[in-house]
Amino acid sequence: MVLRHNRHLKEEVSIRTITTGLVLAKSVFSACEMDAGGHVLRRQDLRREPFGLWLAQLPAGTLVAMEACSGAHHWARRCLEYGLEPRIIAAQFVKPFRKGRKTKNDRADAEAIATAARQGNMRFVPIKSVDQQVRLSWHRVREGYKAESLAIGNRMRGLLAEFGVIVAQRDVALRRQLADLDAQAGLPAEFKELLRDLADHWAQLRLRLDACDARIEAHARDDEQCVRLRAVIGIGSITADAAVATVGNAREFKQGRQMSAWLGLVPTQHSSGGHARLGEISCRGDAYLRTLLIQGARSSLQRAKAVTLEKATPEQLWIRSLDGRMPFGKVLVAIANKHARQIWAMLAHDVDYDPHACLNHPMHRQGHTAHAA
Repeated sequence: MVLRHNRHLKEEVSIRTITTGLVLAKSVFSACEMDAGGHVLRRQDLRREPFGLWLAQLPAGTLVAMEACSGAHHWARRCLEYGLEPRIIAAQFVKPFRKGRKTKNDRADAEAIATAARQGNMRFVPIKSVDQQVRLSWHRVREGYKAESLAIGNRMRGLLAEFGVIVAQRDVALRRQLADLDAQAGLPAEFKELLRDLADHWAQLRLRLDACDARIEAHARDDEQCVRLRAVIGIGSITADAAVATVGNAREFKQGRQMSAWLGLVPTQHSSGGHARLGEISCRGDAYLRTLLIQGARSSLQRAKAVTLEKATPEQLWIRSLDGRMPFGKVLVAIANKHARQIWAMLAHDVDYDPHACLNHPMHRQGHTAHAA
């Protein structure tokens, strides 16, 4: 009886310590199972339907790791339904664990993912809920409409230029030119018909873009966290909704500095021997949210420069001091970095925006005391 009990105990412990690395794909999935000692137990390639059945029969509590890619959050939620422990890892953290820089295939990637997931200091991507992905889908579709609308506008300008008609870069000028096609006798009738078709498609894209804006505005208006974030100058409905949907549980980050680093708003480091060498910002993480924050920083800078000193908040005074001693691009990144930290504080601690909160910071009081002395 004692031997049988010990054997069952060892089997239970071994199940808990097994790490499975997955390489996700559209059709064929690759899996690598690894024990507590880092030894590969089994490798296998499965097609999509057998892979779902195989995933369901894994013992509860098994650690299942995968790279952050399309479909990763879907399979992570499936793992949670089966009682598994999913881990999503950024691809840049998996690359150092791949054996051989020139050897890359699905089986080697699956082993590298399993090895990376076993590291005690590894950072994982928070799993997004269905609601988060739905809200972010509106942002992705909106960006697609914007790119397509810009491409069609430039295409029509290029076509008109072939016939000697030069149109300004503003959309208003292009719409005015398209409205007066009948009055332009120098353009062929067939060409005018083509432009009208393009103009109709262009107008439809603008309507769909407005519909996306309305839906995102509705999300931001009905979400308490978005309403709280919009109190910050430079954070509108689009940025607030994207931040809430992207970050999710902000407590996954230890502090605001870690979140700003996750967004790529901190400088790269090449330090050695106690000498700190800082370079350009890393530009890692979510490029869409980082772009929104930097664009919102432009608005914050304009407002800070327009307001009088008597009515300026401490943050606006800080922005004005930055503008007087730093290049324009660095000022925008610094403001965006500050906004990212403010977003983390408001989401992690469920607090409202306080423009005077920096006055209570120990570093600010220490600097004020030193200046007074």
